[in-house]
Amino acid sequence: MKNMGNMMKQMQKMQKQMQQAQEELKEKTVEATAGGGAVKIVASGDKRITDVEIDEEVVDPEDVDMLQDLVLAAINEVMGKVDELVEQDMGQLTKGMNLPPGMF
Repeated sequence: MKNMGNMMKQMQKMQKQMQQAQEELKEKTVEATAGGGAVKIVASGDKRITDVEIDEEVVDPEDVDMLQDLVLAAINEVMGKVDELVEQDMGQLTKGMNLPPGMF
């Protein structure tokens, strides 16, 4: 029974640390670009897009598909970077727990 109480205390402590880490992730940002910097996307650690910048030179009414592709590529890249950031920050808390990838 004593071991169970200790384990519960450890789990509560870890839960508080994880909540704090998640709050801190909201304040962190990552960015990605596409088209040699023509499109830039910034996202927060809680997977919210916070900024989109598009160079006016790539805004061609005759080639909307290219602009859409650049935006999509930049968003996919920034989301991958957010996943890496989350894994890096949260992975320190869950090290050795054998949780499945992408849990956080």
